[in-house]
Amino acid sequence: MTSQPTAGTRPHGAPLVARTTEIADPGPLLALLPRPDNPRGVVSWVRRGEGMVGWGRALELAVAGADRFAVAQEWWRDVVAGAVVRDDVALPGTGPVAFGSVSYAAGSPSGAALVVPEVVVGHRDERWWVTTMRADGSVPPPLSPRPDSAPEEPERTAFADGGRSPAGWAGAVEEAVSRIVEGRLDKVVLARDLQVSAAAPIDPRWLLARLAERYDTTWVFAVDGLVGATPEMLVRLERGLVTSRVLAGTIRRTGDDAHDLALAASLARSSKDLEEHEYAVRSVAEALRPHCSSVNVPEAPFVLHLSNVMHLATDVAGVLADGSSSLALAASLHPSAAVCGTPRDVADATIAELEGMDRGRYAGPVGWVDAAGHGEWGIALRCGAYDPADASAMRIWAGCGIVAGSDPEAEVAESDAKLVPMRDALAGR
Repeated sequence: MTSQPTAGTRPHGAPLVARTTEIADPGPLLALLPRPDNPRGVVSWVRRGEGMVGWGRALELAVAGADRFAVAQEWWRDVVAGAVVRDDVALPGTGPVAFGSVSYAAGSPSGAALVVPEVVVGHRDERWWVTTMRADGSVPPPLSPRPDSAPEEPERTAFADGGRSPAGWAGAVEEAVSRIVEGRLDKVVLARDLQVSAAAPIDPRWLLARLAERYDTTWVFAVDGLVGATPEMLVRLERGLVTSRVLAGTIRRTGDDAHDLALAASLARSSKDLEEHEYAVRSVAEALRPHCSSVNVPEAPFVLHLSNVMHLATDVAGVLADGSSSLALAASLHPSAAVCGTPRDVADATIAELEGMDRGRYAGPVGWVDAAGHGEWGIALRCGAYDPADASAMRIWAGCGIVAGSDPEAEVAESDAKLVPMRDALAGR
């Protein structure tokens, strides 16, 4: 079943008017975000100080169901086709741009959201710009963004088990391993969640700032109340070049450089982790080939060092051949083996049976698309979603790839490590 776009968001009537102008350096992007009345009111896609932030809503789409990707693509094409655009910068991400997040499962009520902000400020390659957008046909006024008030620290944050306790989740992992050993599937990714409550509304700007400080190699994102820091680029499309970063196989860092180097070497030799990684890379390459004239897959992964964990990583690249947008490519890649498993259908059914929760938009695509189809879509990992009715409550998630050699207690420890970024950000200083 598919819902229709939210009332008032259909791209009919007055056109979207977008105006992009180059500006002087306004300071750090995240510091420009105004304090929102609602955490859904800000968007972010920032890595190492570059990217985009935005606020306000010129247009939005909310849609659920199996065809949520197709409906979102058609809606954005219609918006762009009727838009009136003045773009003095002409870079990917300038002119009309929509930020989106999509549920992992087709049946999730979280569905998909595309948000066209009223204001977007961007920074790339020593250039800064501001795009203002209106949906009433009027010309947006010039804007000079300035740093806003400091974000507020969360008050008395508490965490509680979500769908399963750690012991209950370990039991689900044990059952998954049993099914893999029986030959019913090769790999499955199981996730667990925690419930978060605070004494006051949680300022999304605080979470974004803390995540950016501590995990500067990730893309720090906020879209429609989903906030996080993902290390995994599902797909980037820029001027015909398609790239995808695959992460699968993880080990926790100790903080001792010499020990961590030894752990990285053991990760690169681990048959369990290499097997998990191979499944994930293969699924991405197979999904991209129908869209590309050529696809390049490196022979071996490298070890990506993050602040709290290390991952086996592979960058897959291709040359676009069919004119697909970045959103369409994200749809074709979702769900990859990195968040689902193999065979996909069997793994997906196993997830629905064993996890004991709705993932919402966790592990779904999150990112942006512009009028030319350029864009970047990560996988929504290391993230949390606000309760739609209570800005002082959230859910946070972490997942692990399960293969024949997986140990349930070790997987619980790995999931704990992957929960650290959001737990630390929510805990304050």
